[in-house]
Amino acid sequence: MQLSISSLALLCAFPLVCGIFDILIIDVPNGGRWGAWGPTEMCPIGYVAKGFSVKVEPPQGSLDDTALNAVRLHCFPFKSTDKEHTVTSTEGEFGKWSRPIWCLCGHLIAFSLKVEPLQGGGDDTAVNNIRFKCSDSRELEGPGLNWGPYGPWSQSCHYGICGIKTRVEEKQGGLDDTGLNDAQLFCCSNNSTD
Repeated sequence: MQLSISSLALLCAFPLVCGIFDILIIDVPNGGRWGAWGPTEMCPIGYVAKGFSVKVEPPQGSLDDTALNAVRLHCFPFKSTDKEHTVTSTEGEFGKWSRPIWCLCGHLIAFSLKVEPLQGGGDDTAVNNIRFKCSDSRELEGPGLNWGPYGPWSQSCHYGICGIKTRVEEKQGGLDDTGLNDAQLFCCSNNSTD
């Protein structure tokens, strides 16, 4: 069962559900400014993201670059690697999906975005790559592009990341396209494991 924030609000009318499923939004301060926020997509209740994949457009030479176009979370039950469920918010039009990148033991708990600064009259790309921290202390980096610096890490989730919402610029026709501009991730907690 895939949940949206409105579904969670409805579920929270029932204290038994809310008592075991609390949500915290984590974000970073360096996201891009273009595009609209897409829908929030959540892993099923009791699942956390144990890996991720990215949709990346390779460098286009003298043509328009967009770099990172989407992020997909690979969710599993907290104590299992059975029954994978993937979630993606808004997806940009350009590029191809990478293979999943996994936490060896554990799950995703924090993220950081590599964002190219504004280029003025040049070719803007916004988010070029993403990296995650795992609960086993490993850091994972996507196979994105190298333009721009990484910003600070988000706050860390105690239980694990379980949802995503992204800001993506629509195709601009003959104008400068970017792609993924910003992301918010969602921490879920299960009081029975805390």
